[in-house]
Amino acid sequence: MGRKKREPMDPRKKNIIGDLINTYDIKNAKNIQEALKDLLGKLFKIC
Repeated sequence: MGRKKREPMDPRKKNIIGDLINTYDIKNAKNIQEALKDLLGKLFKIC
């Protein structure tokens, strides 16, 4: 048995992810963490 095929990503979600990658110059997991801290830091206390 092979892998199950994923459903195509919603174009709106794909655009949001693309914008985040470009805006925050995301290259690795640490960059993602920093972007989320910047975006959500006031809503959640991220350790």
